[in-house]
Amino acid sequence: MAEVKVKVQPPDADPVEIENRIIELCHQFPHGITDQVIQNEMPHIEAQQRAVAINRLLSMGQLDLLRSNTGLLYRIKDSQNAGKMKGSDNQEKLVYQIIEDAGNKGIWSRDIRYKSNLPLTEINKILKNLESKNLIKAASKKKVYMLYNLQPDRSVTGGAWYSDQDFESEFVEVLNQQCFKFLQTKAETARESKQNPMIQRNSSFASSHEVWKYICELGISKVELSMEDIETILNTLIYDGKVEMTIIAAKEGTVGSVDGHMKLYRAVNPIIPPTGLVRAPCGLCPVFDDCHEGGEISPSNCIYMTEWLEF
Repeated sequence: MAEVKVKVQPPDADPVEIENRIIELCHQFPHGITDQVIQNEMPHIEAQQRAVAINRLLSMGQLDLLRSNTGLLYRIKDSQNAGKMKGSDNQEKLVYQIIEDAGNKGIWSRDIRYKSNLPLTEINKILKNLESKNLIKAASKKKVYMLYNLQPDRSVTGGAWYSDQDFESEFVEVLNQQCFKFLQTKAETARESKQNPMIQRNSSFASSHEVWKYICELGISKVELSMEDIETILNTLIYDGKVEMTIIAAKEGTVGSVDGHMKLYRAVNPIIPPTGLVRAPCGLCPVFDDCHEGGEISPSNCIYMTEWLEF
């Protein structure tokens, strides 16, 4: 008698269990998962069952559908952003998600177009609408878009010395003067102490953290300055011959120390005054190569040259 083979069909999985498993996978991979990932994790689930579960999660607003170079991605929806995007169509949600993924470095409109495959006119309309809702912002004149509540990365703004891509030379000069004034005051206090010369010298030093704290307490900056910003200003004073720096060993955890070292600065008086030629503006002029007689930039109409000659 011939043996009869009976194919045993696997029992249908509970739809709720499938949905919960997909949600778990999305939490494990916050940047999104592909259908292949779901299939690998649940090989016993039929394609139709997976599709039903995914569509249900999408319709309930628990998942976001993204488009990437590798295909479609499913990502867990942020409950906070879900409320913000309520009433938006799928195209607007897609553009918002692309901008959100860019973080505080932002993204160009042309890159949004490339990632979304939407027409430029449609993208411009969506961007304008999202800006009017205060969901996104253009972080610079060059139209780099990011979420409204994010602080732009220094690579976008140019750092503390730039405002709307323009170099704030007056602000830098004020910081330069105030940092030098603080070190001068500390040096004068050390001299007035009438201690021996070595103690006076050591007392005249200040750490970059002390200078940073002094500048912050003055309240002259509208932007938040870091210790690195202040050290940049102090470096310009070193180049000008007004300040000297030394590095000492410091205990781990000491305020102002980095990797067991601390930078100390003090105001100094030049041994001899620099010659007039050294102070000539031409050596540091950023448009030196474009300067020639008869041109738009020339020695005869240079205000810095005039000031130097009067000096």
